[in-house]
Parts: sequence; structure tokens; C-alpha cells
Amino acid sequence: MRSIFKTTVASLATAAVMGTAAFAASHATPLTGDLKITSDMSNPAPRAVMEGLVADFQEMNPDLNIELTIVDREAWKTQIRNVLGANAPDVVNWYAANRMGPYVEAGLFEDVSDMYDGGDLPGLDAVKGAMTLDGKQWGVPYTYYQWGMYYREDIFNELGLTEPTTFDEELANCQVIVDSGRACYAIGTKFLWTAGGWFDYLNMRTNGFDFHMELARGEVSWTDDRVRETFANWRKIIDMGGYVADHQSYSWQEALTFMTDGEATAYLMGNFVVAPLRDAGLDDTQIDFYQFPTIADVPQGEDAPTDTFHIPSGAENKDNARAFLSFVASADVQTAINSGDALGQLPVNADSSVDADEFLEQGFEMLSTNAQGGVAQFFDRDFPAEMASVGMEGLQEFMVFPDNLDDILERLEEARDRIYQ
Repeated sequence: MRSIFKTTVASLATAAVMGTAAFAASHATPLTGDLKITSDMSNPAPRAVMEGLVADFQEMNPDLNIELTIVDREAWKTQIRNVLGANAPDVVNWYAANRMGPYVEAGLFEDVSDMYDGGDLPGLDAVKGAMTLDGKQWGVPYTYYQWGMYYREDIFNELGLTEPTTFDEELANCQVIVDSGRACYAIGTKFLWTAGGWFDYLNMRTNGFDFHMELARGEVSWTDDRVRETFANWRKIIDMGGYVADHQSYSWQEALTFMTDGEATAYLMGNFVVAPLRDAGLDDTQIDFYQFPTIADVPQGEDAPTDTFHIPSGAENKDNARAFLSFVASADVQTAINSGDALGQLPVNADSSVDADEFLEQGFEMLSTNAQGGVAQFFDRDFPAEMASVGMEGLQEFMVFPDNLDDILERLEEARDRIYQ
């Protein structure tokens, strides 16, 4: 993909040149006044992207006074509530779905539903649900990445296996793999969150995206028969020896060795797993990707953690902020900022394009056209923090001691009663 970036005076900042022209054509009157942006895009590549976005928006609006403040990404998680209070900026970074919940409920994020309803944000239909709480939209997404099944294509070829599309086919493949002396899946649950990915997919495929989000919002009991059905499907994999042994002793990175050494054939993980697999010596003839198979006849939801821009409800320059959100959400801008030379992730806008990378292309196609159920943000983002912590402890325990299911679900239900009051 040819470069569409430029160098600014301040730094080598990402510049959405094509997006600038397209957006400027549809917003002929330059903006005036002020625009204050606080961003947590503090790592080098994201910082360059953020600075480039501001530089391009400034070029389009030379009379607009833009003030950009970049804060540490981890520190922002504890600072954001205070920043959204008195003297709030006009635009901030955050995350989609239930991670927006505390700030929506506290009245700290601006309702931008009119931008979606008025056609200001074309190409965002697939992720509108991730920006929706209480039937309204509260921001715009600018980047995300897919989860799915990354597998050893060479081992599949050796065993005569093809990519499964149904859970029955997945289990049949797994049996062949186990019979060959391998584990079906690498996983490291030492830090718990990887078990959350398996629950997300099994629950969304068993009961659907809407049910999964109802559970995340505390509207469904953990002892509900439909939740038990999800665990019953999960146990089929556990009972057949599908996972590597002692996975609770490994981080997700440490468990990669099982896949690179050929002792396990697949890893349910985000697209960030590709780089370390390549670094370990596997090439793209040995690695491939497929969407998590269907179980029930429900619209397929996908885990795709999404980063977002929001307008604080206390912002003073909301019209300028809305123009910036439209700019960031436009197709050409998202193509530019998500390229391999920039964020190296996926544009959320379905009308964008992606770099010529096998896995980015597959992920973009899947999320743009085959995630009809909706886009989830991952267990520890969709569930409230305390529920996520208790929940992931229970999920890991189930993977090691599946006979403890009744006790686990009772504990999770007690936690639900306490946390969601």
C-alpha cells in the first residue's frame, strides 16, 4: 500500500492526506474558535497518529485554535473522571461498550446519537452497537482489531483437516488432533483474561450477542440454564483434552511455545498474536486464521476491542468537537491511521481499506461483513471491573476443575447480586 503520510514541522506525524481532502470537500466552511483535545495515545506510534490528526484538522481549519494534551495511557484510566469534571476538554479518548458505562451513567459523556441518525458517520453500522448504551450513542470508534482462531496451517494439512465452520466440525478436528498426540489449543491462563476470550465466544455462539451483553450488564443470572449450556459446550473441549496441560501456569506469551513447537495447533487470540508467531520463525504458509465456528442459529458476535473518541458533556466547543469526530470516523482517515506504518490495526469504517497483510485483510472482512450480532469488547471490558475479576477467576477454575461448576456459578451469582445493585 503506498504511503499516504507526510512529515509535519513538529515530528514525523501521521497525516490523513486523502481524508483531509475528502472531509474538507464536505465541510466547506472552516471552523473558528477553540478545540481542546485530551488523548491517551502516548506510545510513540499512536502519539504520531494523534499529532498527525490534529495537524491535518488544523490545516483544514487554519483559524481554529487547537490545544492537544497527551497523557500517559495507564494513568489516564484513573485520571479521566476528574478530567471530565470541571473545565472539561472538548474531545477525549476512551473505550467502547460497557467501559463507557460509568461515564454515561454519571452524565459525563455527550449523547451524539444525532450524528449517527443524521448520516454524519457513514460506514459505522457494524460497530454502532458497541457505541450504544440506553439506546443512544456516546462517541465514535477509530480503531479495533479482531479475535479469532489462529492455527498451524501446515499441521492441518498434515492431518487432512480443513477450517471448521460449525462447532461439531471444530470438535471433530480436535479429536483428530488429540489422536495425533497434540493439544488442540494453546492457552495460558496464569493471568486469567485469556479464559475470558473463550467464554465470550462460546457464550455468544451458544446464546447470541444480545444475551451475552445482558449477562455483562447483570440482567441475567449466572445460574440461568442458558449460561449452563455455554459451560456444557466448553466442557466438551476440556473433557477431550483439547487444551495444553497446566495452562494455569503460563502467561499467554509463554503458551505460544506450544504452538510454535507444534505441540498445539491453534490459539484463540487477538491479532496481536501474529507478530510473535512470525518472530518465533513461523511464516505465513504455516499460520492461518478462521472465524470462531457457529454453534446455535444466532447472529454471530465478535470480540473486537475498540478505541474511541468522546465529547465530554461539559465541553465548551461541542460543534467543533463534533466536526473532529466526523473527521476521525471518515473512511479515508481511518485507512491512513490504521495502516501498518501507523497503528497497524483495523479501521472501523467499513468503507476503509487495509494494508496488504493477510490477517488484517481477513479480520477486516470478517468484522465488516460477518459480525451481524454485534461487536463485543472482551470480557474484562464488557463486564464491570469487579465482576470481570471475580468472573475470570471462576472461568479459569472451571477450565482446571470443571466439576466445580455449580459452586463457581453460585459464587458468580452472589457477586452479581452485590456488584450490580
